[in-house]
Amino acid sequence: MTDKSALIVRGGWDGHHPVAATEMFLPFLADNGYAVQIEESPEVYADAATMAGVDLIVQSVTMSEITGEQVAGLRAAVEAGTGLTGWHGGIADSFRASADYLQLIGGQFATHPGRPPAERVDGAQENNYLDYTVEITPLGREHPITAGLADFDLTTEQYWVLHDDLIDVLATTTHPAPAWEPWHRPITSPAVWTRLWGAGRLVVTTPGHSPDILADPSVRTIIERGMLWATRTA
Repeated sequence: MTDKSALIVRGGWDGHHPVAATEMFLPFLADNGYAVQIEESPEVYADAATMAGVDLIVQSVTMSEITGEQVAGLRAAVEAGTGLTGWHGGIADSFRASADYLQLIGGQFATHPGRPPAERVDGAQENNYLDYTVEITPLGREHPITAGLADFDLTTEQYWVLHDDLIDVLATTTHPAPAWEPWHRPITSPAVWTRLWGAGRLVVTTPGHSPDILADPSVRTIIERGMLWATRTA
């Protein structure tokens, strides 16, 4: 029996595997009582009747474009209580040209620093795979999404995020200042955050470049708990 509605919106750059990545979470959503609708573009955001019945949006759309009507529909739904969550570029690097979308999310991918130049191969995604640690913040150690999780290590893209202070940061990651880069001191970026917007809840998880990273036990736990936490509350 289903008693909640989840809308998966996916598309954009294929390098983030929007279909394979979102399919990984369908069993979890079904097991937790969600009826799932899947859309391959953000066009559904402009359908007010559909959006009014959605309890949770799981978005995986890297880059791409969104119309003013679509982003207005998304913002209205979240403000009215629909939850919104996603991972990596599917939410933190979506719709770069929309200021209204960026304000809703509260943080935007800027870059992912790479390996030493001598180790890079032309065109290889692995050029940007670094060993790094995701550190749970004091708030994160108490929050239901990340409580009980220890700091954990990944080898993948490490997102450098531009953000505002309306987000509640549950985990961070620190970019070093290696000799080949132009910045002069380490930079700490949010790696997992929540945001309250009207009656709605948002959760952004920046790890998740590929299905193997989404399968990491800590990453998957954060995303799944985030889905439950973000879902519309009574």
